[in-house]
Amino acid sequence: MLNLQYHLKPTYIDINCDAGEGIENEEALFPHISSCNIACGGHAGDRMSMEQTVQWAQRYRVRIGAHPSYPDKVNFGRKSLSMDPNELTAALTGQINGLENIIKNRGAVLHHIKPHGALYNDLAKDGKLVATVLNALLPYRKSTYIYAAYGSLFGMKAINSGFKVKWEAFLDRNYNDDLTLVSRTHENALIQQPEKVFQHMLAMYHRKKVKTVTGMEIDMLADTYCVHGDTPAALPIMTYMEKELKRNNITIAKA
Repeated sequence: MLNLQYHLKPTYIDINCDAGEGIENEEALFPHISSCNIACGGHAGDRMSMEQTVQWAQRYRVRIGAHPSYPDKVNFGRKSLSMDPNELTAALTGQINGLENIIKNRGAVLHHIKPHGALYNDLAKDGKLVATVLNALLPYRKSTYIYAAYGSLFGMKAINSGFKVKWEAFLDRNYNDDLTLVSRTHENALIQQPEKVFQHMLAMYHRKKVKTVTGMEIDMLADTYCVHGDTPAALPIMTYMEKELKRNNITIAKA
């Protein structure tokens, strides 16, 4: 019987990974991803790490994104901060501009912006914060994508304000029934078995659904899928994913 799997036109998928966060052997992830989100000094990263990460992105044909956060290296950007809007705007602008200068000097372009950690989570529900961040990102409205959680207030307001948005799903994280991520303080926050991560992705990719920790299946649309670089099993997950994607005639869409 003819195996149609290998006669279908290939489909493409964007796999993104946080980078420049000081994780050991980080370069090993780059052959297996198509977008990276580079820490630019808020929660992690400095000029040297940004330079190195941009070089890896160019070497492995990976789209370059900025990964700004609350300015809080002590807590790795994973603690919500109450900041004056002008101070937060200045912090985000400084982070993104610092990375963009490096990108331009190397003849590359900034493809997307993805907030990090607590800032990403807070933007899903805080309207005043969304307004502040979108105002800070106005210079990038026409040129640069925003990566945002599916259905989040941040993503919806960004679309309504004329930004280009790519909906994001997390492959190595479990979801609650309201589509928030299970807190990292819980033992089941991370999915570290490569096979389970892949099945998580297939449900979202083919059926546009995600199974939550209670067993519910909720609608989920995604243009890009994230595997966290600081997940202990990140490299085994990505090598397994790439192999299984090929078996399913799905190609990681390099730049």
